[in-house]
Amino acid sequence: MPLPVALYSAAQVRALDAYAIRELNIPGYTLMKRAGEAALRCLRTRWPTCHRIVVVCGGGNNGGDGYVLARFAQAAGLTVIVLAAAPPEQLKGHARQAHADWCASGGRVLPFEASLLHQGDVIVDALLGTGLTQPVRPEAARIIEALNAAGRPIFALDVPSGLDSDTGEPRGAAVRADCTVTFVGLKTGLYVGRGPEHAGAVFFDDLEVSVPAGRPEFTPRLERIVEAEIAAALPRRARTAHKGDFGRVLIVGGGPGMPGAIRLAGEAALRVGAGLVTVAVAPENVVGIVAGRPELICLPLHDTAALAEAIDHADVIAIGPGLGKSRWAADALEAVLRAPKPLVVDADALNLIAEQQGSRGGGAAERRPRDDWILTPHPGEAARLLGVSTRDIQHDRLKSLEALVERYGGTIVLKGAGTLVGARGRIPGVCERGNPGMATAGMGDVLTGATAGVLAQCGDPWQAARVAVLVHAMSGDVAARAGERGLLAGDVARELHTCVNL
Repeated sequence: MPLPVALYSAAQVRALDAYAIRELNIPGYTLMKRAGEAALRCLRTRWPTCHRIVVVCGGGNNGGDGYVLARFAQAAGLTVIVLAAAPPEQLKGHARQAHADWCASGGRVLPFEASLLHQGDVIVDALLGTGLTQPVRPEAARIIEALNAAGRPIFALDVPSGLDSDTGEPRGAAVRADCTVTFVGLKTGLYVGRGPEHAGAVFFDDLEVSVPAGRPEFTPRLERIVEAEIAAALPRRARTAHKGDFGRVLIVGGGPGMPGAIRLAGEAALRVGAGLVTVAVAPENVVGIVAGRPELICLPLHDTAALAEAIDHADVIAIGPGLGKSRWAADALEAVLRAPKPLVVDADALNLIAEQQGSRGGGAAERRPRDDWILTPHPGEAARLLGVSTRDIQHDRLKSLEALVERYGGTIVLKGAGTLVGARGRIPGVCERGNPGMATAGMGDVLTGATAGVLAQCGDPWQAARVAVLVHAMSGDVAARAGERGLLAGDVARELHTCVNL
């Protein structure tokens, strides 16, 4: 089944289960059997040559899903070993019925022993599921560690055991699955924080439960950013088009000795299709930038007076790449923040704003209407903007995004693995593309330029931020086809042209 766009909290999915049982009159055990059937289809799709599975069942409904899967897999001709992580006699409700049906079909249940994990081609994690609200207990943690150490592919049911279904953070120990099948609604925790590295490839089945329309309690917590948004923001160009039709971007940065960042940003703005791109930089950087990328218009910024005409002619202004935190940088930021133009703000521009906020010194950062700017902090910059630690930001990235939106308004791009995009009154977006090779210098500068370039063409900060984040991540994936290690920001900038033309 194709992955839906909407993502939900664990509480919302439990409410959907209850809705299906009470209002759609679907018995709870029927839902459990549908989950087992869906899991078997997924397992056989992912591992078509698998003949032996080991199913590790816990004491709740996730364990019940495991018992159902075991019964269906055995009926389909697979060799199945079921290991009970909780005494079967303590099972209740539908899980108890699933266990009874497994035994009635001739299945055996063995107490959990780590040595038995090696007897399967695939290990099925049906230990804890979505109900986890406290740190994993020591006994369960030992089982999770044994699963991770077994050297076999792990197939997780609903969520990897030990992973917080909402924040994507491990509750102590957490299973590292190769593949996860999730039911009824996509869980937020599979896409934020460390969720993706624990979930592996994500499959989905709604178990024939549709989300009811018009029910505010089922408003998605998050949405996946998808490729269809690219064409919506960047439609096919008219044959009679000229460069003036695609926006004039001004990028301010490139302080003394810092030409590289702004050159990357400028090139990225061009690569996503901006019509004209001007970079305003310290005079000493002009020659190096023009020599390397002659398509950029280079403005030597002796003082802020030189910015006035460039600001007047720009449709979109980006500030931050290579800006620094000198008096020169602060004056440039003040001039840009006073301009009545859509902004993209990154890097040291964010750090300067954070310092202004912290000192309560007023300034343009606080006076500016905040509905037409896009802020693109990485976790460290986000921490400075909120006056917290980077650890606090990463512990619950979605909550951190909401705090940034509340304090600064506009559109916020919280960068990192699973970049988030938020704005007031909008369902936040999450980007599932990208790879660890992009964790290198200059990647944020490329995103800044790409964001400004898309904004200059579509005119909508929300749409531009989502599309720029997606094409940036997709370009990183294209550039990493030969390997992630050694990937450069310039490699990603070059691939933007391909990804905005899909």
